[in-house]
Amino acid sequence: MADDQISPGFEARKLLRAARSGTLATVADGGQPFASLVTPTCAPDLSLLLLLSNLAEHTRHLRAEPRCSVLMCGAAEGANPQTSPRVTVTGIAEVADDPALKSRYLAVHPYASLYADFGDFFLWRIRPLGALFVGGFARAVRLRQAELAPDSTAVAAIMAAEEGIINHCNNDHPDALRAIAGDAGAWRMVTADVDGIDLALDDRVLRVHWSAPVVDAGGVRAELVRLAREARNA
Repeated sequence: MADDQISPGFEARKLLRAARSGTLATVADGGQPFASLVTPTCAPDLSLLLLLSNLAEHTRHLRAEPRCSVLMCGAAEGANPQTSPRVTVTGIAEVADDPALKSRYLAVHPYASLYADFGDFFLWRIRPLGALFVGGFARAVRLRQAELAPDSTAVAAIMAAEEGIINHCNNDHPDALRAIAGDAGAWRMVTADVDGIDLALDDRVLRVHWSAPVVDAGGVRAELVRLAREARNA
């Protein structure tokens, strides 16, 4: 776990899971590159989820050529935007007719429920093939798919336990969730995965990272206990 904690793959996954917007690069007719604003979230296995309208130009591009990339950025350390950590993911896009993934998308982007069921909107999944992670100025690392993706056994274990974890924390530990969020209100846990959790208050959604990737429900519990203790001692 100590190695994962400082690995570029883990750092890149934290940035991807926390990002609420990004730039999608597609290929237009004739090979012309095209970039557009999108609002992604991550599936448990780190696939990128996008809710796209068939009327959008980038959707027409993906239907003709599913190869694409997505750039997501963190906050800059100062005035120079080049100090921003960022990840460019390359992958293959496909329509994902999966109610569970759509629910996950809406948990992180609740405002999208206003149009998610319109007839021209579909959920898309981008399966990452690799990434370029830039941790800041002059800190670039190319990541193969195996270096970027979370452990598949751990992903399956947390997915199997996720509903129980969320229900238990929301029903029995609202004070701890409020402390972890660091703000007043009835915060709820809406997702849990190997790298962290998402907490929601109305349309606000906050990403909270683990100190290192976890492999099972026991690891989730240990991280939540740590986060709550640190929040109350702050």
